[in-house]
Amino acid sequence: MSDAENSTPDEVDFASGMAAFEAKHFSRAAQLLSPFANAGNPEAQHRLAIMYQNGLGVAQHDGLALRWMKEAAESGYAIAQHGLGFMYLEGECVEKDPAAAVEWFQKAADQGLVGSLTTLAMMYEEGNGVEQDIEKANELYRAAGFDR
Repeated sequence: MSDAENSTPDEVDFASGMAAFEAKHFSRAAQLLSPFANAGNPEAQHRLAIMYQNGLGVAQHDGLALRWMKEAAESGYAIAQHGLGFMYLEGECVEKDPAAAVEWFQKAADQGLVGSLTTLAMMYEEGNGVEQDIEKANELYRAAGFDR
C-alpha cells in the first residue's frame, strides 16, 4: 500500500493545498487550506495570511492577513511569529509598532529562527523598538552564526 492509500482524505487535501501554494495556484490553495486554518492548523493559517497580505488568489485583506498570521504565531509557529514581527516592524496590515515586533521576533528567535535572530540583532544595534545595546546585538549576531 502506498502512502497515498494510507492517507486520510484530510491529509490528502492538506498536502494538495500545500502543493497548490508552492505551485502558485493560490485560489486552489486558499480553497483547500481554509478548512485547516479554521480548524487551527498553524501552517495553513500562515499560508492564508501570506495570500491575504499579498492578494494571492484571494482579495488582498489586511484584517484577514493579520488575523491568520496572529493565530499561527500565537500557536507557537516560529515562521508566523517572524512574519507577525515583520508586520509590526514595517507597519504592514497593522500599525507600525517596533516594540511589538521585538516581542514576536524574540519568540521566533527563541526557537532558533536565524532570520529572527538577525533582525533582532539589527534592532538592538539601531535601537529600534528597544534601547540600543551593541553587546546584545553582537550576542544575537553570534547566535545567528555571524562572526562578531
